[in-house]
Amino acid sequence: MISQTVREALQRFVPAEDLHMEEPMKNHTTFKVGGNAACFIEISPGVQTEKLLQYLKRVEIPYFIMGNGSNLLVSDKGYNGVILHFGRKMDEIRISGDHIYAAAGASLARVAAAAADQGLTGLEFAAGIPGTVGGAVMMNAGAYDGEMKQVVETVTVWNDEGNKLELDNETMEFGYRTSALKNHPFIVTSCTLCLKPGNQEEIRAKMADFQQRRREKQPLEFPSAGSTFKRPEGHFAGKLIMDAGLSGYQIGGAQVSPKHCGFVVNTGDATAKDIKDLIDYIRETVYERFSVHLEPEVIMLGKF
Repeated sequence: MISQTVREALQRFVPAEDLHMEEPMKNHTTFKVGGNAACFIEISPGVQTEKLLQYLKRVEIPYFIMGNGSNLLVSDKGYNGVILHFGRKMDEIRISGDHIYAAAGASLARVAAAAADQGLTGLEFAAGIPGTVGGAVMMNAGAYDGEMKQVVETVTVWNDEGNKLELDNETMEFGYRTSALKNHPFIVTSCTLCLKPGNQEEIRAKMADFQQRRREKQPLEFPSAGSTFKRPEGHFAGKLIMDAGLSGYQIGGAQVSPKHCGFVVNTGDATAKDIKDLIDYIRETVYERFSVHLEPEVIMLGKF
């Protein structure tokens, strides 16, 4: 619970229309499940971000940064802390030559489309990724042999003391679905991408091909968080799950997608617990059958 005293303090840093108490997180995640966040703050240019971070640190209130909620599973019990949401109010995109400035809340797919409009190549892989720039940078999002590591030049962040820092590509320590940001209390506010001039027609054709592949191979008709597991070295998660006989396996409203076993989907009435229990069951079964540890890509928030 957020006390009245804390709520009044937050109002000093956050415009009233950007501050929401007991916000249902099922409305903000692609799984479409989850309980309430004690406090949900829509980050906007009107939010005094540096002072807000300093305050939350001083009073030891936990907070979590989110973008589109496309890689997030929130407990049915909710989250007893503050959600800082970088979304539609922080989605500026600017292009200068072969460089793109993108605010953390900008849709990655929209940035890719903007690059295509300017005949810039290198971001085609992102055309169908449903997350925001901030989350994509933190997770080193990628698909079809492309990843953020290949195009990020600098990342601007706030630390938990309210200081703004600029990190270059090397400092970001990008790895497979990870970066230095996963080990530091930094908040991405924007990034600069460096692309290359290309043939606009070829760029659009490549993006269309990737999007068509997604529609054909992925269960986009159901709520999910995309690929549920990271790719284990030397294997493919979806094939291991299929070979373990789990295609279509269901717990409550959560199901291993028969269309692509690497996806856990919400068939319509799943709870967060259903999804978490199914993820755990998949991991246990695959390890028993093949001695391979599956590591979830999905971030789990709250107490399960």
